[in-house]
Amino acid sequence: MKQPKLLRAVALSAAALLALSACASDEPTDDTTGEPQETTGTSAEETPTDGATTEGGTNEGEGVAAADYNAQPRENLEQGGVVNFPINEIPAQLNAFNSDGSADTARIAAWYMPQILLQEPDGTPYKHDAYLDEWSNEIVDGNTVLTFTFTEEATWNDGTAMDWTAIDATWKANRSNDEGFNPNATDGYKAIASVEQGDTPKTAIVTFDGEFAWPQMPFLTGILHPAVNTPEIFNEGFIDELHPEWGAGPYKVKEFDPNTDFVSFEPNELWWGDEPMLDEVTFTGMEASASINAFLNGEIDMVGTGTKDRLAQVADMEGVVTYRAQQTANTLIQVDADKPMFSDINVRKAFFMAINIEQQKQIAWNGLDYNEDPAGSFTLFSFQPGYSNSLENAGLSFDVEGANALLDEAGWTMGDDGIREKDGEKLSVVFPLFSDDPTQEALYKSIQAQQKAVGIDVVIDTRSSADFSNDYTTKNWDIVSLRFTSSDPFGAAWFCQLYCSDSGLNLSGTGSPEIDERIHNELETLPTAEEQTAKAMEMEAEIFAETWGIIPLYNGPSISTAKEGLANLTPEPYVGLDLFGVQPVENVGWEA
Repeated sequence: MKQPKLLRAVALSAAALLALSACASDEPTDDTTGEPQETTGTSAEETPTDGATTEGGTNEGEGVAAADYNAQPRENLEQGGVVNFPINEIPAQLNAFNSDGSADTARIAAWYMPQILLQEPDGTPYKHDAYLDEWSNEIVDGNTVLTFTFTEEATWNDGTAMDWTAIDATWKANRSNDEGFNPNATDGYKAIASVEQGDTPKTAIVTFDGEFAWPQMPFLTGILHPAVNTPEIFNEGFIDELHPEWGAGPYKVKEFDPNTDFVSFEPNELWWGDEPMLDEVTFTGMEASASINAFLNGEIDMVGTGTKDRLAQVADMEGVVTYRAQQTANTLIQVDADKPMFSDINVRKAFFMAINIEQQKQIAWNGLDYNEDPAGSFTLFSFQPGYSNSLENAGLSFDVEGANALLDEAGWTMGDDGIREKDGEKLSVVFPLFSDDPTQEALYKSIQAQQKAVGIDVVIDTRSSADFSNDYTTKNWDIVSLRFTSSDPFGAAWFCQLYCSDSGLNLSGTGSPEIDERIHNELETLPTAEEQTAKAMEMEAEIFAETWGIIPLYNGPSISTAKEGLANLTPEPYVGLDLFGVQPVENVGWEA
C-alpha cells in the first residue's frame, strides 16, 4: 500500500477516524489512550538501524528506544509452534492496494502475499533476497530508472512465474484513478512513464518521467499478480475473498472465515526461501475488551496494553513481556487563524508558548513507564536521520511571561476576571473534546489552566466521538487536538500535504500562496531525497515561525504485551513496535 505520509487525522481517544486520504481502518489499540490508530506506508533512505530495545520494556520512564520488538536472529529460534494474534477485524476489502482496504488488510496480506521489499525500523528499504536478485536505480538520459530482477525460483502459488508482468500490473492498477481502478494513492506510480521487460522476462525496467527523488516509494510494500488486470477484479475481486492462488511466500492460507473474522496460515510447500519458523499463525477479529480477556485466558499470544488500566490487567501475569516503542504518529494541537480571536499571529504564538508540553506528556503517559525525545517536527521523527527540532529552531518554548508580553503587544488587556479583552470582546475560544476518557479530560483541563495563566479563556465543549469527522472538516472549533499518523518515512515527499494552503489535514488557515510557491519551487524541484529532506527541515522551522497555526506535542508509545519468547514481533506494515519496519514474516517465531 502506498499512502500519503500523513494518512489521516484521528480524534484523541474517540473511536472516530477522519479519512482525509487513502484507506480507512483501525490499528491495534496500543497507543496511550487505547484508541484505534491508523498507519499505512512506504519507506526511507539513509543508514539502517537495528532498533535497539529496552530489556523487556522495563524502562521506568527513562526513555524508550524507538523500536522494541524482540528482534532475534533465526538461529536463536526453534522450529515449530503456533502463534495466535488478535486483529480489529477481517475487513471486507482484502486487496491491500485498494483504497477501501485497511491497515488490517495489509497485516493479513503480509502473511501470504510477496514481500519483495522490506524495511528497517527507520524505514530504510532493502530487497528480500528470496524474491529479487536485483533492485537498483540510476539516472539514464535524465530519467530515473528502476531495475527489478526476480530470482529464478520466484513463483506465484498458481504456478505463474514471478516476473516483469507483476511490476507492470502493479503500476497500471495504481497509477491513476481515471482508468477505473480504485488505488490507495497514486503517488510514485503516477511519475512512472513506462514499465518494460528487460533482457529476460524476469527483469522489469521501470522508467520515470524525469528524475524522481523518491524511487523507493512505488512497489515498496508489495506487488500484484498479473491476473489482477482489470478495474473489476482490482476493486471487487477481493471482497471477502483472499485469492490464495494469487499469493506467494513462506505461508499460505489454511482457513478463512469472514463471517467469524478468522484467518489462519500454514507453511507453504511451494516456498523456496528460508523455512518459516511457525507451524501455524492465526488472526481473530475482536474488540479491545475482548482481546485483553483473551490474552489473560491464554487464547492469544499478544495484545495491545497502551493504557494504564490494560497494563494493570497484565501486571501480575507470569511468562509475559511488555514492549514499549515510539509510535510513528504525532499528537498535535492547532488553532483556527480564520477565527477572529486567532487572526493575529502574536495571539497564536502566545497560545502555543503558554502550553507546557512536558506536563501534557506526564498526564498522557501516567503509569506507562514511557518517555521520548522531543517531537519537534511533522516531517521526521527523532529516530530518523536528518531530524532536527523544528519547534525549537523556530524559537518556541514554554514561556508564560513571554506569552503575556505578546498578548499585551497585540492589544488584549487583562480583565478583572483574569480573562483578556479587546474592543469589548473576551479572549474566549472553544476547545471540543470528542471523548469521555478521563485521561483526555485531564489533558484538556491542563491546557485550560495553562491558558488561564495568560488570560485566555478556553471553553471545553464535550461532544460525541461520532461528531469528530464532520466537526473537524467543517472547522467547528477554535482549537483542536488530534493525532496524525505517518504512513512512511519519506517526510519531505509529503511536505505540501501538511503545509500547502489547500491541505486537507492542516486546517489552521495559515497556509499562503507564498508558502506554496516556496514549497513547489525551492523544495520539490530538488533532485535527491537527501536535498529535499534537508530543505524540508529548514523550511518547516521557518513556516512554524511565520504562521503559528499547528504544532506537534508528542509522538507517544506503542505498547504491547506478549508471551515470553515470542520474537520478531509486528513484521507487517503499519503495526507499531518496529516503527516503519517491515520484517520477513518467516522470521517470526519462538525463542529456543
